[in-house]
Amino acid sequence: MLPENNHVLRIHRFLPETEAEGPGRRAALWVQGCPIQCPGCANGATWSFNGGYQATVEDLFDQIRKQHNIEGVTFIGGEPFSQARPLAALGRLCRERNLSVVTFTGYEYSRLVAARREDWNALLAVTDLLLAGPFLEDQKDFSRPWVGSRNQEFIFLTDRYQHLQAEGFSSRNGLEIQIASDGGVRLNGLVPVEDILSFRQELALLGLQTN
Repeated sequence: MLPENNHVLRIHRFLPETEAEGPGRRAALWVQGCPIQCPGCANGATWSFNGGYQATVEDLFDQIRKQHNIEGVTFIGGEPFSQARPLAALGRLCRERNLSVVTFTGYEYSRLVAARREDWNALLAVTDLLLAGPFLEDQKDFSRPWVGSRNQEFIFLTDRYQHLQAEGFSSRNGLEIQIASDGGVRLNGLVPVEDILSFRQELALLGLQTN
């Protein structure tokens, strides 16, 4: 279940540094719980609202501000707008330190705006770049960075990343591989699900665990 406290989030995963979840080097926060549950989603483990673990906004911000080589934070899921109020609070703290905020959502931008929900508007207000729309298998397309289907929109809510639009999104999706201190292999980024499964099988044959 989602936490009731506006300063507590239910988290699936926190990654202090990545170059695969938005512009530049960023921290990434996967929230737990998604009501949309797109068929073919690569993050099915984040769907349940009963999974993951709880963390306060303050503790998460403390982890983020310790990273000296990042330019921002990415909120991904799961569905960030299911926990919009605490994410907005976290986003405000990040923006105060001149860190950018990139937010993913399975909702279309027009729906978010039309809903006129205070909590959704608060998260939009601290977001620099919104990647919006459900993943649609019949429109699968990995030619643009960070998204997996043609319908998904890049909404520039501030001018911080407007240059990406002018550059024509020359970068492409990819799979980022990190070796953790415990020897585990962490995968993130966006490539076809079948490619991820195949790679995990190959690692399993070598006795390596992925998460």
